[in-house]
Amino acid sequence: MEAARERGQQKRQRSAAAERAYDAFLKEVATPVTRLLANTLKAEGYPFTVFTPGGGLRLASDRGRDDYIEFALDGGADPPQAIGRISHTRGSRTLMDERPIKPDTAPEALSEEDVLAFLLTGLEPWLER
Repeated sequence: MEAARERGQQKRQRSAAAERAYDAFLKEVATPVTRLLANTLKAEGYPFTVFTPGGGLRLASDRGRDDYIEFALDGGADPPQAIGRISHTRGSRTLMDERPIKPDTAPEALSEEDVLAFLLTGLEPWLER
């Protein structure tokens, strides 16, 4: 029982550290890159808006309420990692995809290039039009 308690405590500590690292990642890396990309997209005629709900970040198309890319922390992964959710509407269907920003990379190790690469890949359905 003692070993199980110890493992549980260690997991909670890792999760708390990952949440702090994820918050810093959002604030210092993901949000600035996403805002810059949104401004660039608007200038090119692709209207997107950045939202920062508590504990997250969303780049949403102004043309469809179900068209967005959002960032979240997957606390269930071991180790916890930053993931992205892509929701894209095509006709009456909404296509959803969820994947790590960069597989097997802790939030504190993600770079601006990683975020930009993820966003550009996720934006392909909108840019293909």
